[in-house]
Amino acid sequence: MKKILTTFLFIAASNAVLADDVAIKNKLQALGAQNIEINASPIAGIKTVITDEGILYITEDGKYALQGKLYELTAKGPLDVNGKMLINKLNSFKNEMIIYPAKNEKHVVTVFMDITCHYCHLLHQQIKEYNDLGITVRYLAFPRAGMNAESAKQMEAIWTAKDPSFALNEAENGNLPKEVKTPNIVKKQYELGIQFGVKGTPSIVTSSGEVIGGYLKPADLAAALEQ
Repeated sequence: MKKILTTFLFIAASNAVLADDVAIKNKLQALGAQNIEINASPIAGIKTVITDEGILYITEDGKYALQGKLYELTAKGPLDVNGKMLINKLNSFKNEMIIYPAKNEKHVVTVFMDITCHYCHLLHQQIKEYNDLGITVRYLAFPRAGMNAESAKQMEAIWTAKDPSFALNEAENGNLPKEVKTPNIVKKQYELGIQFGVKGTPSIVTSSGEVIGGYLKPADLAAALEQ
């Protein structure tokens, strides 16, 4: 009897959690949010909600929401919890990334970039210096002007080229694709950038999910990654 009662209470509790999640999802959908994923958070009584427009933290009763960065205070300093939650999703994009590997790899960074961005161009000009310092650079597309921009269509052509690295090198040298494409892969990458809170380029994501906004010289990035 005790075992049956315990099982019943477990099922009831599980159903209550599911009902809460459904209620939260319905409320957010009514506000226009899409692609909603609800998970536990590091804070008791708070749920993590990943949407197409970023990460929210919502009370379990669905009454209150917080938006912004959440940090875990560690002995090494603040750790970006938002990015940490998305790191597996980021790595699932590996086959879509344009990667410049370091021979003696010490660090891996993912850079959201735009071919019209001056500082992205400066970063790419120094790609060998980053690699020589043991930094593997992985690129994802992030058209700053949105999906209707010509750069989004150009980057789709680059990312889907037979040799994407060559196509990107050519674009960075001023030889843009002659034919453009509807941004499909680029759209997914752009939406991932939004979830990470990317607002400009370049935005550098470390292997722990921390987002470094803006360009850093090779030596400065290496120093930041060693911290």
